[in-house]
Amino acid sequence: MQTSPVTPEQLNASVIAVPPLPRDRDLKLKREENAKVIRHIEAGGVSTLLYGGNANFYHIAPSEYAEALDIIATESAEKTLIVPSAGPAYGTMMDQATILKDFDFPTVMVLPMPGLITDAGVATGFRKFVEALGKPAVLYIKFEGYLQPETVATLVNDGLVSWIKYAIVREDPAQDDYLSRLIEVVDPRLIVSGIGEQPAITHLTKFQINGFTSGCVCLRPDLSQSMLTAINAGDLERAENIRAIFKPLEDLRNEINPIRVLHQAVALAGIANTGPILPLLSPLGTTEARRVQQAAQTLLSQS
Repeated sequence: MQTSPVTPEQLNASVIAVPPLPRDRDLKLKREENAKVIRHIEAGGVSTLLYGGNANFYHIAPSEYAEALDIIATESAEKTLIVPSAGPAYGTMMDQATILKDFDFPTVMVLPMPGLITDAGVATGFRKFVEALGKPAVLYIKFEGYLQPETVATLVNDGLVSWIKYAIVREDPAQDDYLSRLIEVVDPRLIVSGIGEQPAITHLTKFQINGFTSGCVCLRPDLSQSMLTAINAGDLERAENIRAIFKPLEDLRNEINPIRVLHQAVALAGIANTGPILPLLSPLGTTEARRVQQAAQTLLSQS
């Protein structure tokens, strides 16, 4: 696992995979299946893995947090960047900061808390977490009204932010007043598109932000990485063709639930046995699973 600080060049060099966290039938973490997911992603040329929503770090037990960190740190290759998450509750993230100090992750993402927040309160909580951790953290902007762009800029200017995952969903990603303002007050090289392949071309070309995260990359890391390479090379026709290949599975994630669909898609594609999903989420129904399996297998077969 990489231990050196994250650079803007690195954010742009690899798609940022956001994988699930496999468990056994008793909901215990399963090291060997997690290793399969990591190695599949690495074998496809992707060298950055972010454990957040798809890994359901929102609901991870405090008693298993250190075990989860150990698995993802030790099962990854020497040069792979692994980014775990903390939070979203303030008390949770502060307790987790103590555990994280026993590991050498170069940064950690703070999960966004929906509701029960204010702009100033989020900024204070993020600042206190970074101070407790002793290194800059990843800021995850997922909801409108979570943090104002000017507040984000203050956190960046104070050296508290490693990079920013921007994931506010828009009907038209090209029309985004928040992102337009954000890139005026924050270096776009510190911002990555956080909603998969579908808005990535627009985000990287119109707003000039720096790379993208993906869940479906866990199935086809080679293809997703080729899309990033094509965007960076200005081959937008090739990038658009690849984006269309990912769309059927992404559409199911948007229709049903992004985390639930990816969790089972990885298993249904034969990559790893992800096991049951951690509550407070639930597994797909039979009809849903059949549709996801078809889309996953189709994605695996595309070139």
